[in-house]
Amino acid sequence: MYIVTNRITVAPENAEAFEQTFGASMRDNLAGVQGLTRATLLRPEADGLPYVSTMEFDSKDDFMAWMRSDSFRASHSDKNANSLASQSAVEQHTVIEVVSA
Repeated sequence: MYIVTNRITVAPENAEAFEQTFGASMRDNLAGVQGLTRATLLRPEADGLPYVSTMEFDSKDDFMAWMRSDSFRASHSDKNANSLASQSAVEQHTVIEVVSA
């Protein structure tokens, strides 16, 4: 499994609009992406922390294919969402262990 996270800084006054816009983009653009098993948007529980978006892919190759896709371009073309965030940091990770309860 290959997980990509994006830590997104959003000003408090933009939080509600960001959640609506980003969530709508996820729903509109991620359905049916090859190898994508789950995508989440996580709201911070403390002031000053970023939102976190996660995408879980079957493999790095699936992620790389998504980055070349129409879905990727559509997901990153919303000017409203981009104007609501002040910065972001993308991280990529390979899962080495999973424990299920």
